[in-house]
Amino acid sequence: MTVHLNSDLSYRQCRLCPRNCGVDRFKNRGYCQSPAYAVAARAALHPWEEPCISGDRGSGTVFFTGCTLRCCFCQNYKISQEGFGKPISSGRLSEIFLELQEQGAHNINLVTAAMYAPTVLEALEAVRGKLTIPVVYNSGGYEKPEVIRKLASYVSVWLPDLKYYSPELAQKYSGAEDYFDRASEAIRTMIEAAGPPVFDENGLLIRGVIIRHMVLPSHRDDSIRLLKWISDHLPKGGYLISIMSQYTPFYHSADYKEISRRLTSFEYNRVIDAAIDLGLTEGFMQEKSSAKEEYTPPFELEGI
Repeated sequence: MTVHLNSDLSYRQCRLCPRNCGVDRFKNRGYCQSPAYAVAARAALHPWEEPCISGDRGSGTVFFTGCTLRCCFCQNYKISQEGFGKPISSGRLSEIFLELQEQGAHNINLVTAAMYAPTVLEALEAVRGKLTIPVVYNSGGYEKPEVIRKLASYVSVWLPDLKYYSPELAQKYSGAEDYFDRASEAIRTMIEAAGPPVFDENGLLIRGVIIRHMVLPSHRDDSIRLLKWISDHLPKGGYLISIMSQYTPFYHSADYKEISRRLTSFEYNRVIDAAIDLGLTEGFMQEKSSAKEEYTPPFELEGI
């Protein structure tokens, strides 16, 4: 498979994520275990994002294989950690974008795409002028500002996680002690690129940043510290917040007793109360009943 690389972002000495492995992905694989071409597991209309993303027809979501994190509770572990997926060229990826648009998608939603930034950029450039719906960059938050700035010519909506404030928790559960430093810098860059949230006449987000935070069992205090940082350091009116209760003990969660259960209403409500007290009221909160396995779609190569 031939891949034409973006001149500044390369698979040759890969530094596309904060791991900075520096490996030649045509010969070896770095921390993310991704090759020198895109791999994806699903491309379909997805109804389970925030209402302003999914709308009434769904978000045209492409789930890429691999990840730069090692979250022990990952709901998508089949593709993020176990490598399920199918190789696709940039040409096929650009076709997928247009197919999803034809199916009525409100947007193109790129899930965990950092490892394949050169291929994604090439595919987006190929559909410039043909793709008339917004592009959403859906990320675990562990990103490099320079990659975000390259993507900003094509991406108008940013959907990053901000998982942890504590480096100890980030290392323990995701293998990334520097997670907060990297993710907070990345989110600042996304806000600079997008500007304040902009909605269309139907209430769909067409530009802006939604910061997602999923509350973990036993760690509401870390969530509250994280929300305090957001309130103190990010521009008022410059983003939306999405506080999530959907934690389900998937994958290797059972290895850690404190998170091998679902979130309690008490824990979640304390975090929501803190968000309100901090003035973080522009955005979304999930109902406590949202911890359902149906949020994980079937990965069967649909649309690939």
